[in-house]
Amino acid sequence: MSTTRVAAIDCGTNSIRLLVADLDPETGGITDLDRRMVINRLGQGVDRTGRLAPEALERTFAACREYAEVITSHGVTPERIRFVATSASRDAENSDEYTKGVRDILGVAPEVVSGDEEARLSFVGATKELTGGQFPSPYLVFDLGGGSTEFVLGTDDVQAARSVDIGCVRLTERHFAGAELPTLGQISAARTHIRGELDKAAEAVPLTGAATLVGLAGTVTTVSAIALELPEYDSERIHHSRISRDQVAEIAGRLLASTHAERAAIPAMHPGRVDVIAAGALELLEIMGRTGAAEVVVSEHDILDGIAWSIVQA
Repeated sequence: MSTTRVAAIDCGTNSIRLLVADLDPETGGITDLDRRMVINRLGQGVDRTGRLAPEALERTFAACREYAEVITSHGVTPERIRFVATSASRDAENSDEYTKGVRDILGVAPEVVSGDEEARLSFVGATKELTGGQFPSPYLVFDLGGGSTEFVLGTDDVQAARSVDIGCVRLTERHFAGAELPTLGQISAARTHIRGELDKAAEAVPLTGAATLVGLAGTVTTVSAIALELPEYDSERIHHSRISRDQVAEIAGRLLASTHAERAAIPAMHPGRVDVIAAGALELLEIMGRTGAAEVVVSEHDILDGIAWSIVQA
């Protein structure tokens, strides 16, 4: 078996993640050597100021320094590293400062990909191992990020894709900022915002009729962990779990009615998601309602895995 060792980095609005893996292009096999995440909140305030905050940049650079050590320890060569930057850096006026800092630390520049390319990478990462009758195609994959959500429909190939400006951080900052418990009016405004962006997605991507709805990213995996009543976050249990729309409705309602302390006390909750999980769960519920799906298949393999595969397919 001939494998290629790669390092993929996905820097989004709320988190920066690393995957070091051995890939076998012949079999489609992927063997994780290191997979980790840091909540860097790069998108802090971007929706309001249009700029990346100094403290957000420093959190991101600190994570990059940690990742550089991991990549070096696994012997990954620079030509096998790809750093993809998503929504927050697309929106920022001072993205050059961000680009220079990343290049100085890792030796590669962040690639600010389009929303449609984000969608394609997410689709490849999420569906490469979805084979057989258990997960019938076509697939509608959505990647619910911090600042944007990507929708992509396809079978073996992408048929349609669209990125829209809704995500757990953006919704929280715009509608729930400063609210310990969001009011009914704030929740209603957030729903209206979400539905408007789903209308935009539907202009390019049919949101109904897919055989399998696949959900990606931290909001979806965290809601799955809550639904499974896990005592701690467990990727193996979460990966390819199925959550019903009724479960999502119950969990979203509970999170929207919970205080910060109550959300923080949930066993599988990452501290960096406490402030944004309620808005994210609300968006997840609205997506399921719009698609008509009775359940969502949760995938731990997402854009990060798609970035890894893109290195060997380049």
